[in-house]
Amino acid sequence: MAGPTGGGDSLGAALNQLLRAQVTPRHRMATYNAKHWHAQLNQLTGTHRGYQALEEAGLDVTAKTLLNWLSDPGYTVRRGYRHLIHSAYENVAIVPADPIPDHIRKGQYEISGWVTTGTDRRERGTPDANPLRIDGERGHWDEIEELWLVGELTDDEFEDHFIDDVIVEDIGEGTDGWAFDGDNYSVELR
Repeated sequence: MAGPTGGGDSLGAALNQLLRAQVTPRHRMATYNAKHWHAQLNQLTGTHRGYQALEEAGLDVTAKTLLNWLSDPGYTVRRGYRHLIHSAYENVAIVPADPIPDHIRKGQYEISGWVTTGTDRRERGTPDANPLRIDGERGHWDEIEELWLVGELTDDEFEDHFIDDVIVEDIGEGTDGWAFDGDNYSVELR
């Protein structure tokens, strides 16, 4: 039975597509797109989480001041307060990524596409050649997860770390390192 699959024009793109289909990445909530401090404050004061973010950002004003600000968009608010409101707004707007689950870390990966090590270049996962099989459980996922959690796991970063921290840990360096120099990859998680 086939497991989750990711595809893309690079190994990193295929891995990222697979991961994003399994867990929620760090992202900005679409409803948080206000630019003016007043609109941001209005949205923040509409939820408990928003009030909490204002408090965590260091906004310490009286209820009367807050009501004055909310009732008049033209009210003069010091730059420092506007900065705190914006900071709180940005913190609430970002939804943290889910951690990478064990089934991803411990999964068996089947990689299809061009694989090169030294002078040996072959297309894997065709009717004539098995996919490259990698045991994810032998890998070191810490750096991959760190990048994932802060929203900086690009396709290139994922590919580089997957090669160094997962493939090499499972089957070694190869003849002269690993290269995935094709333009169409599929990764299946089993």
